Amino acid sequence: MDWLKTISALGSIMSSMIVTGSEGETIEPDKAFAEWLEYTKGLRNECNYLFLIGNGASSSMASHFATDITKNGGIKTHVFTDSSLLTAVGNDYCFEELYVKPLQWYAKSGDVLVAISSSGNSANIVQGCEYARSIGMKIVTLSAMNSDNRLRSSGNLNFYITAKTYGHAESGHAIILHHWMDILEECNKNGQVRS
Repeated sequence: MDWLKTISALGSIMSSMIVTGSEGETIEPDKAFAEWLEYTKGLRNECNYLFLIGNGASSSMASHFATDITKNGGIKTHVFTDSSLLTAVGNDYCFEELYVKPLQWYAKSGDVLVAISSSGNSANIVQGCEYARSIGMKIVTLSAMNSDNRLRSSGNLNFYITAKTYGHAESGHAIILHHWMDILEECNKNGQVRS
């Protein structure tokens, strides 16, 4: 595939992004980002935390954006990327509970979880969302691949892109996360987030 085809494919994937709510209703993207922004701003106002989870490249994205959100948005964030934590949970419990256990230890009602998964079917991500919902957290999901993936119905806001390759899925999710960060930063500049 040549470069222009890659760029064209990614543009097509992003322009066909679908966002749904917790009842499966379609939400216009700008309205969904505005709602996500309100969740994020609310964390600072209420002294709650933002948690981001993912596997592999999605875990790297979670770590990257946790740093950006803290540094540029003034929001307290937490990611579970420490190797001793992950290997202890995987060994002492099971890989499917890789995020459930840390969320049990750190999260509370009113916190927000951002769950990133290219396939949308990673058991540890889906179970993390199930636990987050059970304690009253707001959940934002980013998924791709199959339109009936499990993660796509797990959040209050579910951002789904039609990417069929990991490269397109990961690039698309990075674009979504950067847009979220950009609108949060714009609010920050206008004095709407930081005091």
